[in-house]
Amino acid sequence: MKSNIRCTGLIIVILLGASVLYGTTAPTAVAVFPPEQVAPAEGTQQTPSPPAREISLEQRADIYMARKNYADAADYYYRALKQASFKNAQLWNKLGIAYQQEGRFHYARKAYSNATRTDKTFAEAWNNLGTIYFMEAEKPKSTRKFEQSVKYYQKAIELRGDNATFHMNLGTSYYHLKKFGLAVQEYRTALGLDPNVIKEQSAVGTVLHASPEDVEYYFYMAKAFASVGNAEDAVRYLRRALEDGFNDTARIQEDEDFKKINQYPAFVELMHNPPVAIK
Repeated sequence: MKSNIRCTGLIIVILLGASVLYGTTAPTAVAVFPPEQVAPAEGTQQTPSPPAREISLEQRADIYMARKNYADAADYYYRALKQASFKNAQLWNKLGIAYQQEGRFHYARKAYSNATRTDKTFAEAWNNLGTIYFMEAEKPKSTRKFEQSVKYYQKAIELRGDNATFHMNLGTSYYHLKKFGLAVQEYRTALGLDPNVIKEQSAVGTVLHASPEDVEYYFYMAKAFASVGNAEDAVRYLRRALEDGFNDTARIQEDEDFKKINQYPAFVELMHNPPVAIK
């Protein structure tokens, strides 16, 4: 049975922020009016129309974000920031996410930086700053930027060590720096905090993907799952590694983490009948 896993990566937190780009002005709120009223039939009593419901600039931006209209979302977040004299860390962070979703990493980085300057304890903004350096490090590969992402993820963890997503992100950066032991350690910590951290996409996060040809990634993810006794997901990731060409079965059999699940029927079957590598 073939695995469903394809390019599953780590969840990373990006919360909402950014930098000053343009100086448009706008009303303090946008009114949502009820539909046009039809005149009542003669002799019937007319029900008073409900008052117009006003929504804030931030709420309007949130609506655009939900619709994936990131350019308009950024516009309204900026207007809301201007209204708040550019002193709202949450809005800077939201603006940063809108820019990041557009692929405007330079502006997103400025937004997250402004969020952390406005509120130095804003863990999500520090994490999001790390995601920018991580994404910029991938193409082309940049050890320096991976190292910078580690610094910001560590700052986020220093502020909120109970956030599984932050640990997953840090583990991914360690993996790309070939610090495999540290990567597995962070994955293990994340899974201990939230066993579903990979399966559930965070409402404030995004997903980073491992390269399809990177068979070692799936091996280490399987190892992390096995280390916390999650045999089902360990086997799924290990199957993907084998399908992609990982062929060191002796390494699997001798690994202390895999020994924890070596009686699990699906693991036994996988070792006895490994899949043919998909070229």
